[in-house]
Amino acid sequence: MAALVEINHLTKRFAFITAVDDISFGVDKGEVLGFLGPNGAGKSTTMKMITGFLAPDGGDVRIGGVDIGAQSVAVKRRIGYLPEGAPLYPDMTPAAFLGFVGAVRGFRGEELRKRIRDTVEKVQLASVLEQPIGTLSKGFKRRVGIAQAILHDPEVLILDEPTDGLDPNQKHEVRALIRNMSKDKAIILSTHILEEVDAVCNRVIIVADGKIVADGTPSQLEARSPRHNAVALMVSDADQGDVRQQLERLQGVASVECVGRDGGVHCTVYPTSGNSILAAVSGVARERAWTVEELHVQRGRLDDVFRAITAKG
Repeated sequence: MAALVEINHLTKRFAFITAVDDISFGVDKGEVLGFLGPNGAGKSTTMKMITGFLAPDGGDVRIGGVDIGAQSVAVKRRIGYLPEGAPLYPDMTPAAFLGFVGAVRGFRGEELRKRIRDTVEKVQLASVLEQPIGTLSKGFKRRVGIAQAILHDPEVLILDEPTDGLDPNQKHEVRALIRNMSKDKAIILSTHILEEVDAVCNRVIIVADGKIVADGTPSQLEARSPRHNAVALMVSDADQGDVRQQLERLQGVASVECVGRDGGVHCTVYPTSGNSILAAVSGVARERAWTVEELHVQRGRLDDVFRAITAKG
């Protein structure tokens, strides 16, 4: 069965620059796809083509099997879109703006009022509902943008930097909202905040120079980090040089980094090829009778992988 969102050989050029270069992927109901890449990688351009805001120079986008280029209005009814910068009408209040958006979407009367009430509650806009949008903080403006994207309860959500400008509490609330909505939607989320990927995404695509350079679950990509299966160790009352020497001798250890801090020795022990070295590290700690204050295995870091596969030169 085809995915709810199908992107087939999508290409977009601006003059002599190929912003999106023949990319293909699918996103199904229940998936939250983190769409990552450095500035200028083609993320926002791709999202604009998925929503029908930009026409591609090659390839097509299908929502539920329907080509957005052939049936633009029908397909857009199934999509909610929060664009980069969340453009809004500054002279309108959130109440008036959501009423306008709902009317454009075809809702009237009590159904429109109910959708506005439910959406305002979800994104917590009640305190500023009658305040001009132009006077709102960046965080509240972002929430108004999210509100217009979800007002019609779309099957597909395209969110470009949804937590940009939000404080930590607001970010937590928006991420919880995304997780709750993901059960029956396909969500594509662009972000520069890698902790957001851990918080809400069950799949990640990384793009660079308009091409897909990685596609997998967060744990699959973290496994490509040099820190994957690295062991963090802290011992007290030990000689830093001896600790490092004993750890470097272990089979399967690629390298060891140690620093003295807080009256102890903090070491990160890196494995060769992501091998498991916890047993070997804990074994030498017992043999040397070190006083172990901390010992745990690291999952790997997505930012390491991101930098490694998007770096130029």
